[in-house]
Amino acid sequence: MPRWSAPGKRRSTSVLVGRRVTLRVLTAHDFEAWRTVRRRSAGWLEPWEPMKQPSQGDPVEDKGSFAARCAARLREIEVGGGYGFGLFCQEGFAGEVNLSNIRRGPAQTALLGYWVDQGLAGRGLVPEGVVLALRFAFEDLQLHRVEAGVLPRNAASLRVMDKLKLAHEGISRGMLEINGRWEDHERFAMVAEDWVERRESLLTEWVW
Repeated sequence: MPRWSAPGKRRSTSVLVGRRVTLRVLTAHDFEAWRTVRRRSAGWLEPWEPMKQPSQGDPVEDKGSFAARCAARLREIEVGGGYGFGLFCQEGFAGEVNLSNIRRGPAQTALLGYWVDQGLAGRGLVPEGVVLALRFAFEDLQLHRVEAGVLPRNAASLRVMDKLKLAHEGISRGMLEINGRWEDHERFAMVAEDWVERRESLLTEWVW
């Protein structure tokens, strides 16, 4: 059974446990496992990601850069700007699920991102992790909207949105610079009212 509290009560911000996956904050101790997965899946993941900046260290190859990345994620949590989670399953580290660019005030929104080891793709691990993150976003962080942007040709990522049936809202032109090009993204979202309506069915299908 997953560990969770009733809506409105804080659950741990570091560990979210579902049926087959666990989300927790990455630490420097995860470097070897993270590097192994990133090296193995580089050709599959990098076409969908921003280019590495030459002025920054490579967290895949440099443990210090990875530790700095983890520290930056912890600072985001401390100020409430984002929550980055490692995705773990029976085989070990499998990917990441992130809530980033959290905006408060009248927006109360976050951006959802995710990736998974190519060898573990298609097993439903990411949808389960995303449902855990959505529950955390709406019930613990009290956000009103979570949005995801997916490249139109990224079939694997689109399948996650299709499985979870997040509302498709259209296309955001030139939304992000990906692999050196400004790319349009399909825009998907869930709002708090959707979560209330679909909560039991999503948790039953993916988490409990």
